[in-house]
Order: sequence, then C-alpha cells, then structure tokens
Amino acid sequence: MKLIRGLYNLTRPLRASVVTIGNFDGVHRGHQLVIEQLRRVANDTGLPTVVIIFEPQPVEFFAPAKAPKRLARFREKIAYLKAQQIDYLLCLHFDETLAELSAEDFVQRILVDKLNTGHLVIGDDFHFGKNRLGNFRFLQQNSERFGFSVDETETLMHGASRVSSTRVRECIHNDDFDGAKELLGRPYSLSGRIAHGKKLGRELGFPTINIKMGDKTLIVKGIFAVQVKGIDNRELRGVASIGTRPTVNGVDTILEVYILDFDRDVYGYRVVVEFLHKIRNEEKFDSLEELSAHIAQDTEKAKAFFNREV
Repeated sequence: MKLIRGLYNLTRPLRASVVTIGNFDGVHRGHQLVIEQLRRVANDTGLPTVVIIFEPQPVEFFAPAKAPKRLARFREKIAYLKAQQIDYLLCLHFDETLAELSAEDFVQRILVDKLNTGHLVIGDDFHFGKNRLGNFRFLQQNSERFGFSVDETETLMHGASRVSSTRVRECIHNDDFDGAKELLGRPYSLSGRIAHGKKLGRELGFPTINIKMGDKTLIVKGIFAVQVKGIDNRELRGVASIGTRPTVNGVDTILEVYILDFDRDVYGYRVVVEFLHKIRNEEKFDSLEELSAHIAQDTEKAKAFFNREV
C-alpha cells in the first residue's frame, strides 16, 4: 500500500482506479466489507484500489467539541487499512478550502482529474462537498457525465442493527469488549513503541512497559486485563492502566502494562495491546502505598479473568 498525504503528493494522476471514500474509524467489519467489495471490482477490471480518508475527520473540523472520540489513532488506522491489501491510501487534509469545495468540484478535481476513477463504491449515508450536497444519488445521476460507474456499499448487519463505528463505541463505553470484538473482527487495541518511563512501577514492585499515547481523546481510560503482541512472536498477558496517572499528577496520556510472569527490558519494541476486560476506572489515591495495594488487587483480578478464559 502506498500512502499519499495530500493531493500535492500525487505528482502524476493515476491512469485509472476504483475508489471508495470514508472516515473508516476503527476499520470495523462493515468497513472491511466495503473494501472487499472494492477489491472484487479491482480484480474484475484490473485497476488499482484507492481509499480516500480525511485528516482531521470532517466532524472534528466543523464541531470539535461534539466530535466522538476516535476508535483508532491515525497510525493505527493506516495499519488496519494496509492489512486490507489496498493499493493506495489517499489522505486529504480537511481544512477550509476542502470544506468550501462543491460536490461537483470535489468529484471533478479529485476523483476525475487526479484519480481517473473508473468505478466508485460509496455508502448510502455518505455526504461530501459544501453543505453536504454530494451523496450517492448525486453521483448516480451524474456518473455518465463524470465518466465512472458507482455502486452503493453493502450493509453489514449484526443482530438487528448495522455494524458501525458508533456501535463499537457503545460497546466500549459499556465495557463490552467481546461485543466490540464481534463488530471489529478483532479485539479492540492500541499500539505504539515501548519507551522509557519514570520507573515508578518498578519502584512499586510492578515494572511496566510504557507507551505514550499523546492524543487525549482516546475512547478507553482505566484499568484493564490485556494481551500484548509484538515481543518475540509471543502473546503475553497483563494488566494495563491508560490515563493521566492522577495519583502522581500526570498530564500526558500514558498506556502502562504490567506483563504477568515477564521480566525483560524491551524498550524500542512496537507492540499491540488488546483490551479484553475492564477492571475499574482510573482513580487518584492519597499515597503511593495505597496505589501499590490497588495495583496488586488489579493484578489478581486480571489473573482471575484469564483463569476463567482458559
């Protein structure tokens, strides 16, 4: 997969392509079905696949205070999309210029002039262009003039409702990580490179790996039973804390994991931390001794969870 950040980095227009557009937050099973549909068209036509995403997401540009928390950070979204075996990922910077672009100009300047779109796969609920006037009906009515065919995406149902990023968020808010896994097609996870921390966990008798999250709008916060992947092809179990560490007056969002039955220096490894079960919310304690006692309790609860999983 080739990542293209901004149209200016697409130095030469593509000769032809099959395209889909969306936010793809979380790249859940519904998104995966869309891309599978895109790949089928690509296989039939011999054209490369292009997925278009926006950064920031449009709702984050227009109403940042009301924007839902992301299921995945940008780097994680790229990794999930790369796993879907697409050819090009075009990330458009969503700013005032793009927001003011009419639906017709969006199609002409991007889909036609730059991507030479031969076929477009689009959701029936997707809108684009100034005042959100572009939609599936607009594209269908004008496809002959633009020179490409257009299909609606297939709707994936789970139970009585469609699979969506909103449903995944609801599962996580309700601490239903099994439900989130069903919708995502994989456990909900965060990833990053293990960095040096303040070694407080080691002083308390619970040495942790530390991953700086940076973005404070993460959907998860608290203490969790987790699985860690990325260290010597092993699947390691642990108890994770994600938040700002209020007991020690922390500011940045940090993901800390105490890996059970493990004692190695693994700085520099890039790992995936899969969230399996929530133990409790993040709390501020009056002393490090009280914090240490709760970490010990969290560890026992994580072990009990894993024993039930066996």
